[in-house]
Amino acid sequence: MTITGFDSTGQSAGENVLPPGRVTAADDLDAELRALEDGITAAEPISAAPVRENTEQQATGPARRRPVWRVLTWHDVAALASFLAVALFVTAPLWLNLDHELRDDPQDQAFFEWMLAHGARVLTDGVYPFFSDRMNYPDGVNMMANTSVLAVSLPLTPVTLLFGPHVAFNVFLTGALALTGASWYLVLSRRLVASRAAAWVGALFSTFAPSMIAHAAGHPNIVSQFLVPLIIWRTLELRVPGRAARNGLLLGGLLIWQAFINLEILFMTAVGLGVFCVVMGLVRRNRHRGEVLAFLRGLGVAGGVTLAALAYPLSVQFFGPQSYRGLSEYVRSFGADLGSFTAYSTHSVAGDAEVPLRLAQNPSEQNAFFGWGLVVLFFGLILWLRRSAAVLTLGVLAVLFAAMSLGPIVLLNGVDTGVPGIWAFLHHLPVLNSAVPTRWAMAIAPVVGIVLALGCQRAADLVRNQPHTRGPVRIAMITAVAMALVPLLPVQLVTVPMDPVPAFVTSGQWKRYVDDEHTVVTLPLPDSNYPDPLRWSAYTGQDMRIAGAYALLPNQNPQDPADHTAAFAPPWRPTSGLMTSIRQGNPTPEVTPERREMTLADLRYWKAAVVVLTPQTRDIEMLRTMSDLVGFRPVWRGGVWVWDVRALVDAEVEPNG
Repeated sequence: MTITGFDSTGQSAGENVLPPGRVTAADDLDAELRALEDGITAAEPISAAPVRENTEQQATGPARRRPVWRVLTWHDVAALASFLAVALFVTAPLWLNLDHELRDDPQDQAFFEWMLAHGARVLTDGVYPFFSDRMNYPDGVNMMANTSVLAVSLPLTPVTLLFGPHVAFNVFLTGALALTGASWYLVLSRRLVASRAAAWVGALFSTFAPSMIAHAAGHPNIVSQFLVPLIIWRTLELRVPGRAARNGLLLGGLLIWQAFINLEILFMTAVGLGVFCVVMGLVRRNRHRGEVLAFLRGLGVAGGVTLAALAYPLSVQFFGPQSYRGLSEYVRSFGADLGSFTAYSTHSVAGDAEVPLRLAQNPSEQNAFFGWGLVVLFFGLILWLRRSAAVLTLGVLAVLFAAMSLGPIVLLNGVDTGVPGIWAFLHHLPVLNSAVPTRWAMAIAPVVGIVLALGCQRAADLVRNQPHTRGPVRIAMITAVAMALVPLLPVQLVTVPMDPVPAFVTSGQWKRYVDDEHTVVTLPLPDSNYPDPLRWSAYTGQDMRIAGAYALLPNQNPQDPADHTAAFAPPWRPTSGLMTSIRQGNPTPEVTPERREMTLADLRYWKAAVVVLTPQTRDIEMLRTMSDLVGFRPVWRGGVWVWDVRALVDAEVEPNG
């Protein structure tokens, strides 16, 4: 049996193989487990087939390394096609109903459609990529502090320009899932396991785990994990001597690319890889003495390249205009319920419509929900493969991520246990204060996927090398995997009809009023409950600037000036607060001269050209109130009520006005 990766002397796999002769089952099992230990950082896939050493090769020198990235076979093509098919199945409601939006997280869908329009505008108009005042005028939005997905929006510019940001969002989401599956499959099948079926099982779960489908309902940036397997592969390749510059540059490029998709996923990947590499470095230090130095050299190159490229964007994110200092205490308390790890998500076929939502903050944050079957199978595989230090480390890593995901206080089935989680001691630290604790459970899915692939590979090797156990082993493994994964099969995303972009926007009527020095003010102003204006702005290619925002912005609390944590909306202003209150069903207050003055001040602050109102909940109450505030009635134009307030706003700048 060929031992891939590195043997006990530190030589490459082709340089040292088992002695010639018959390989017994016991010998083969020991070799396989050694291969598993080294195989996570292996140069070739684990192979279970016994081979005889070539004596001529011994005399002439080390064996030539066979190519790892072999040509795709029809099995590979079928596997890759399956990921696209599942991605299309999950997102089919979006494709079949282009006038629909995601039910669970419409605000984030509108947000990313706006971001896709921003990426297109960067290329077409050459605008500054890291800040924009096309939303939340005049303060604007820090694009680095708000997942601007430039690494996706820029390549998708042709789609955005030809078909609009709504279709581009569908391409983004579907492509993210399909590419993530393909990436996991190729890395697993080429770098870790020899069995394509084992690689397919591991990649399928890593891509379509319940947490991934939950975030697919609004967070395409989070499910865009197609670089994660490549980052893992290239990080572990840093240990190859003599290739520090090449390996470091390749890894640095991937890190920079991922930074412009989602920094949160990059951070979780870095933490997981850091723990794994430190543990494996200690385990392998005696048998592979040259690896640590080679790894550090390559890491230095990767780190230097990454920091040089990201120094300016990160300085904008943390110190630029509209930057903030961590998430609010409320968000930092979002922890995964301990009971959610054995429950089933609403996005799985075995899920219940109500129970999971009592164990998560919202439908998109169902980050654990592995179910009893998979929990038992995972720890069973860890026990079965326990002679591998790599597998044991992966098990410890999964437990660590689970503990971090519990948040500051451990909850069990919705009940506060009073037991502090380890996050209680971490969430005040810089960088960690910008992480949502429950999402650490999402980082467990790739760990489980890798262990599943290794377990299926181990079963395949036993079937191949021990014919007398072929039937029982095959049946046991297929049954265990099916019982664990079938209940977790994803269901389609749920969509609802969305309010169409009004003709006032689509026909260009807004241009009669608004120039590049003025904004459109909507009633109510955009927020997490009313994100439609973001879609209007995106539809115009962000030519239409809007007041208000749904984005992460620094909190500006007059009662606590030192609070610079993130809020999901701009600071409160009298007019925006009033209209939001009315829309929520609160009584309409009396319009006083003081209120009229505050409204005029707000309109001048926003540089409003027009105020518009679409038919919606409590629109009549908002219409009457706004008319009383500005002193005249609106006109109906292009599907919206329009107040032309330019005379009021611009009067301030007139001499003696």
